[in-house]
Amino acid sequence: MIEWATTMLEILAIVSALAGMIFILMMIYAVVKKVAPKQRNKSNKKEEVRRTDTMSKEAKEGVTFNDIFMFMIAVPLVLLWVGFAGFVIHSGLGNAAVLENIEAYTTLIAILGGPALLIIKDALDVWKQEQAEKTAFYKIKAQSVIDYNNTVLKQAQEIESKAQDQEHKMESKK
Repeated sequence: MIEWATTMLEILAIVSALAGMIFILMMIYAVVKKVAPKQRNKSNKKEEVRRTDTMSKEAKEGVTFNDIFMFMIAVPLVLLWVGFAGFVIHSGLGNAAVLENIEAYTTLIAILGGPALLIIKDALDVWKQEQAEKTAFYKIKAQSVIDYNNTVLKQAQEIESKAQDQEHKMESKK
């Protein structure tokens, strides 16, 4: 059983090393991508830059460090934690040897679980914040629709009132 755990840890180390290399390459790519357009703009000063072009570039959301962190470290860590915990439970139900070494497995699950739970908590906090922002947006939108409808009704009433006043004036002149 110890050989199996050692093999799993070696595989985990190799996967982590590959993920780290991919992470570094993505960071280098992001830096090169940001630097390259600036150099092109300096060499071609004759070209006119339209305001809408810069606005659309600013409106686009690029890949941030947090995005890379979540997909390269946080997501695999949480999946590894859940997968390993499920594997230990599944193996423990049918294999007595797993139950004999349960302390080692629970220690590993706890080591992986600490950061995984923090990541899950932060992800849920971000989700709650987004939901609160959506709720606030829809409240504002609903209030603006109500205000617009009230304004339209008041305007229609004023137009009708002035039309009636005009009609009364015309009748009184006859």
